[in-house]
Amino acid sequence: MKAVLQRVTRAQVEVEGEVVGSVGTGFCIFVGVGTEDRLANAEKMVQKIAGMRVFSDADGKFNLSLADVSGGVLLVSNFTLFGDARKGNRPFFGGAARPEIAEELFEQLATLLRAQGIPTQTGVFGADMKVQLENDGPVTLILEF
Repeated sequence: MKAVLQRVTRAQVEVEGEVVGSVGTGFCIFVGVGTEDRLANAEKMVQKIAGMRVFSDADGKFNLSLADVSGGVLLVSNFTLFGDARKGNRPFFGGAARPEIAEELFEQLATLLRAQGIPTQTGVFGADMKVQLENDGPVTLILEF
């Protein structure tokens, strides 16, 4: 499982002109599910996301987590994170899980985040989505489990 985590002041995702998910302070996370990924990968990802201390404290140090800032998460499925562009000009997506498997793990990831008390919204799996975000910092991390 791969994720691009961005600290945001706001983010939203639209499908066919309608906002389907949004978040204020928190994370916008693009998530790709690979062929080898299982529930254990999602569980590790959730622990990392919940514990990630990338929000500044009063001294400007990265010491605060989502819970500390009452932040939320906007999850956006993104199989292109498994694109391999080392050869040619067209990425190869063979490392991405089949859609029915990826969707199940993506939904489990969202459910696990909510179970941690983290307000979590999502885009629509497999849809053509338009994502708007205001990256804060910018702070952008790549997570793999």
